Amino acid sequence: MKANPISPTIPLDQDGVHHGFLKLPYSRDDSAWGSVMIPITVIQNGAGKTALLTGANHGDEYEGPVALQELAATTRAEDVTGRLIIVPYFNYPAFRASARTSPIDRGNLNRAFPGRPDGTVTEKIADYFQRKLLPMADVAVDFHSGGKTLDFVPFAAAHILEDKGLQEACYAAMQAFNAPYSVQLLEIDSEGMYDTAVEDMGTVLVTTELGGGGMSTARSNAIAKKGLRNVLIHFGILQGEMQIDPSVTLDMPDGDCFVFSEHDGLFEIMVDLGDHVEKDDVVARVWSPDRTGQAPLEYRARRGGVLISRHFPGMIKSGDCAAVIGVVED
Repeated sequence: MKANPISPTIPLDQDGVHHGFLKLPYSRDDSAWGSVMIPITVIQNGAGKTALLTGANHGDEYEGPVALQELAATTRAEDVTGRLIIVPYFNYPAFRASARTSPIDRGNLNRAFPGRPDGTVTEKIADYFQRKLLPMADVAVDFHSGGKTLDFVPFAAAHILEDKGLQEACYAAMQAFNAPYSVQLLEIDSEGMYDTAVEDMGTVLVTTELGGGGMSTARSNAIAKKGLRNVLIHFGILQGEMQIDPSVTLDMPDGDCFVFSEHDGLFEIMVDLGDHVEKDDVVARVWSPDRTGQAPLEYRARRGGVLISRHFPGMIKSGDCAAVIGVVED
């Protein structure tokens, strides 16, 4: 198979603290022999487990980058047993553009796996992680939030898997993260996801949705930092006591958890994140964008539960996700 053109500027397997880049050659109008320089930190101290830690898989999601930048800047080699591979800006071009997808090729990194070594910039990044970094990892933490178009209650998530031993390990890591909500997540568009690439390798995955609106908050950043530290303590990579607070466990049993808009217009959310709703409750309304005097179109919950996600901008388009309901588990 063709070699991936990405090369690290630092060692990936030596003790100590190493800050550098994943260098991806990229010839373009403003730099004929240019490169995409993806920041990376590797902190290693002897034998132990390896954690691969990523943020900005989508470039407009910020809790992960904040938590990972702090971890990279403050962690000493002697604090670690094993290895941390820290990539705060996974889809670096998208991060620099404050966009969900890459401005170079419109690539959605979280739908690009397993990638291609001779593909687009986004596909090359995916291929490097698939073939080089993921095989090193015992656990992967990939931070997400809603970006500019969704907002979430803060949760860590795990998936139902065929490998029940791996599923149990992922659930234990999700519980160790200890976000205010813990969700058995149903993916509606899973083709090419990084999550699937991680799980298919038999590697433990923790993913999150910690907020949204194209920003982070003091609270959501604190949740990310605490959860990250908890997971690393859980795997014995950092020392100390985990900070465990109450967490609500939610399930997403089927597609009835999702409410999609079938109209363009002015979006009005009718319940707040974290609120309980009953089946057939109105969760959102869409008003005409171009005339007055018309009643709004109502969108109702298809099952009872907790509102865990909502469309974020004030305008909505047909096909957009309007709301997501999670079912509280006893």
